[in-house]
Amino acid sequence: MPKVILFIMVCTWFTTTNSWSQEDYHYQTDFSVENFVERRANVLKSIGNNSLALIQGAAGRSGFSVFRQSNTLYYLTGLETDHAYLLLNGKNEQVTLYLPHRDEGREAGQGKVLSAEDEDLVKRLTGVDRVKGYEFLAADLLRTGLIKSAAPTLYTPLGPAETGNDSRDELLYGQARTMADPWDGSPTRESRFVEKIKNQFPQFEIRDLSPILDEMRLIKSKEEIALIRKATDIAGLGIIEAMRSTEPGIYEYQLDATAKYIFHLNGARGDGYSSIIGGGTNAYMGHYFHKTDVLKDGDLVLMDYAPDYKYYTSDVTRIWPVNGQFDASQRALYEYIVAYRDALFRHVKPGVTSDEVLDKAAEDMQAYLVGKTFARPAHQKAVREGLEFRGHFQHPVGMAVHDVGIVRGVPLRPGMVFTIDPMIWIPEERLYIRIEDVALVTEDGVENLSAFVPSSIKAVENAIQEKGVIEFRPPVELPFKK
Repeated sequence: MPKVILFIMVCTWFTTTNSWSQEDYHYQTDFSVENFVERRANVLKSIGNNSLALIQGAAGRSGFSVFRQSNTLYYLTGLETDHAYLLLNGKNEQVTLYLPHRDEGREAGQGKVLSAEDEDLVKRLTGVDRVKGYEFLAADLLRTGLIKSAAPTLYTPLGPAETGNDSRDELLYGQARTMADPWDGSPTRESRFVEKIKNQFPQFEIRDLSPILDEMRLIKSKEEIALIRKATDIAGLGIIEAMRSTEPGIYEYQLDATAKYIFHLNGARGDGYSSIIGGGTNAYMGHYFHKTDVLKDGDLVLMDYAPDYKYYTSDVTRIWPVNGQFDASQRALYEYIVAYRDALFRHVKPGVTSDEVLDKAAEDMQAYLVGKTFARPAHQKAVREGLEFRGHFQHPVGMAVHDVGIVRGVPLRPGMVFTIDPMIWIPEERLYIRIEDVALVTEDGVENLSAFVPSSIKAVENAIQEKGVIEFRPPVELPFKK
């Protein structure tokens, strides 16, 4: 029997004997309907009553890749259906989801996929007003006022969509590299979408929705904070397990495997970003992703890693000695970095700016350095230059590791989440020392969400002495078969 016919027969049997009930679906449980309704209401309020907002969800994945919704569509609906569109109409404050139609063969192999045929269920889950097939989107856009009145303004995100372990800044750099390639130069999905709207409806004035969404995502709700806290817990557990598994002779990628095991064991779906694990001088490269080298006695190893947990992530970094003991030179530099981290956290609170935090922390560190000595003049120079560096106060964290929104140069507000990331470079030795923690601004101060991850010298050395999930063994080499 031909395989195609057999597959069709199996799918038909599966769908007729295992029909889906209304409750047999895959949908998030971390946010209430009211969360999404409030977010969409804020968008409608921001765009005004003579505007529309149109959001294109993520495209389906090819091959066996697992689908992940774009952060924007998930943020506004919680829906994980590919090729979805969301229209917010400021004229009547109506919200419509446009979805593909049911694919029974796909559901037979993958499980329930919410579709246009699930109108009542999708409305109940997401709180939208209408659910339609995506072929109705063009006609509905036509009815928004293009026939009888002046065309409304149409807002849509112009920035690249985040759909996994990526961030807008890195996506933009990638786009720039693509455009610089004379043999490629492919337009982005977002630019194609905007061009299609312009071609079909040139009456619309297109504006960027990204700044409105960025401002909303900057302040995290209690539900979002709970997810970031969990992602930080998992990140810390992965790094602790990597510390326990470290000894001379293992490879950087083996620490990556250790953390991945912990991530998946605790419910993560994958990486929040590709792990940065650099032993020795590899750490000097800020985004070193190769992870192919062996860890050597006497070196330090830096690990920067966090999971993708229910569409949220974290950003935690630690550095520790491969042999389990800081030498005197490493100890002085490391203690400086930890003290700097503590000084930065000491001055974070609502109403202050990043510049004020950096200036006050630098004053504290000037006092700290009185009477301190370092192994070499280059080390002394590096820590002094560290007091002038402004990057110790870093980036927002949330649905992306380099999350959207601005935390530098603005008064801090409760609900902001960002990284405190003190670091120094010693180019003479290609040595880089850094730790990174996740700061949550509270009503009256700040909380270090990653404070439980060992950072004192004693705590780090004790963790390395504990038994880890992996024991040293060289990579498996299969025997050559003649």
